[in-house]
Amino acid sequence: MPELKKLLAKFNHRERALLELLVAQIISLRWMGFEVKKLRGFHDIFRVRKGNFRIIFRRDNDIILLLSIERRNEKTYRKY
Repeated sequence: MPELKKLLAKFNHRERALLELLVAQIISLRWMGFEVKKLRGFHDIFRVRKGNFRIIFRRDNDIILLLSIERRNEKTYRKY
């Protein structure tokens, strides 16, 4: 699992603060108000869409593993 600091390093201070809040909610399994969607072809990989940001993670029971935090573009989902 990539380190959270490394995933957030490419964003500015304001974006980083928002993404940290989103990640905290995802990890605590409080998904109310989020658009959580399972990625096609996988049974345990999901994405949260918030504006132009995508947070991709794997859920194994109650354990959340962050895989990627990116801005949306054509290549966002190609790794999965």
